[in-house]
Amino acid sequence: MQHTISALVENKFGVLARVAGLFSSRGFNITSLAVGETEDPSVSRMTIVVDADERILEQVVKQLRRLIDVIKVQDLTACETVERELVLIKVACTPASRGEICELADIFRAKVVDVGGDAITLEATGVADKIEAFVKLLRPYGVKELVRTGKISIVRSG
Repeated sequence: MQHTISALVENKFGVLARVAGLFSSRGFNITSLAVGETEDPSVSRMTIVVDADERILEQVVKQLRRLIDVIKVQDLTACETVERELVLIKVACTPASRGEICELADIFRAKVVDVGGDAITLEATGVADKIEAFVKLLRPYGVKELVRTGKISIVRSG
């Protein structure tokens, strides 16, 4: 089962490596990892998505909490959250296909962020299913390049 873990950590050199090492030493493949500064510049939030069963994940969360630079750890899997991913996708296009690609972008509320002679770059945000559907519809045009952030997540306000 996929689990989403949120960890508040001190914004220091080496923290990311220690946290990622904890998962890899247990044989977990991190599906997605997003890290960024929070409203407090001395604190970063790590959003980690991993495939694991409940028992083993519980052990890893306990070990995460013991790391010196970890402030707070929360399994968001069962929580009501707001989730988003970002994708930048460069798609091959001709003058004839540019209109169709822009229509798809409008449907998915994506933005055109760059246009070249033979390609167009789009930016889209949303839940993973939306991003995957968007990419799937663009593949027939020829995806030249794709970069994706992975999931970021925050608990809904009560």
